[in-house]
Amino acid sequence: MTEATKTHVILLSCGSFNPITKGHIHMFEKAREHLHKTGRFIVIGGIISPVHDSYGKPGLVPSRHRLTMCQLAVQSSDWIRVDPWECYQDTWQTTCSVLEHHRDLMKRVAPLGVYYNSVQRPYSNSPSTTPVIGQPQSLSLLSQIPPTSTLPIYQNSNNINNKPTAIKLWGKMSEGLGKICCVRPHSDRFTFVDENANLGTAMRYEEIELRILLLCGSDLLDSFCIPGLWNNSDMEVIVGDFGIVVVPRDGADTERIMNHSSVLRKCKDNIIVVKDDINHPMSIVSSTKSRLALQHGDGHVVDYLSQPVIDYILQSQLYINTSG
Repeated sequence: MTEATKTHVILLSCGSFNPITKGHIHMFEKAREHLHKTGRFIVIGGIISPVHDSYGKPGLVPSRHRLTMCQLAVQSSDWIRVDPWECYQDTWQTTCSVLEHHRDLMKRVAPLGVYYNSVQRPYSNSPSTTPVIGQPQSLSLLSQIPPTSTLPIYQNSNNINNKPTAIKLWGKMSEGLGKICCVRPHSDRFTFVDENANLGTAMRYEEIELRILLLCGSDLLDSFCIPGLWNNSDMEVIVGDFGIVVVPRDGADTERIMNHSSVLRKCKDNIIVVKDDINHPMSIVSSTKSRLALQHGDGHVVDYLSQPVIDYILQSQLYINTSG
């Protein structure tokens, strides 16, 4: 497959990130590596979306700290960024709403020369209307973005001039994503058509499918099987419309998990399981273990958290005098 025919992917991870660990970053890296090896996908970006303070989880530190720790954890990454939208809402947002928000935002923040159209959802019974948004609409939407000379505070500013085309596209979108808010979107996946070259008087366009996939561990996948925990319609949208990339933890049996849920069974083709080494040290790292290590003064915390995150935690006195 050529680059243009591969599906371009943005990985979105939702969670507490209380605190963000090396395991979270490892999950992004392994997922990207796995997707690239399939030959069907190109990962052009990753988004970390920390949960709202009102989520109600015991021991959840304020979002201002979690956002800062996340930014410190990805400060050396040229493809993962932290998005504060979820934390800045009036109340807790469902995972489905966060996915739809980012999909809608990416439809609205279009780099010049990029076109979008909707495609039929794989599990929808209704035909697609496939509306096409051309350059005039894109120009109009861009004009709505407030002018600014600086990048958003939680966005990486790494130089992307020498990156491949797909990464440049992500850089353009990423800058715009931090500048506007949006409303709840429609539930159609969509496609990029990227202006690739100027061949004399004719313009050549390459159609690029862009998907946002939810990146998670097997523990989140397992939670889909708990009766009443998830709204069934939300599950249909998350797994059926978007899709999931799962990085198993602690040797979890993802096949068994998927067979325990009718939604997961129906949408099995939309679930990508990353074959990670169960003996890899990052496969057992968790925020819970990190908090316990901090509380007990355990030196192994350096195996769980990056040094900038540890320094911030100690400076801010987080997790030290709490339990769990």
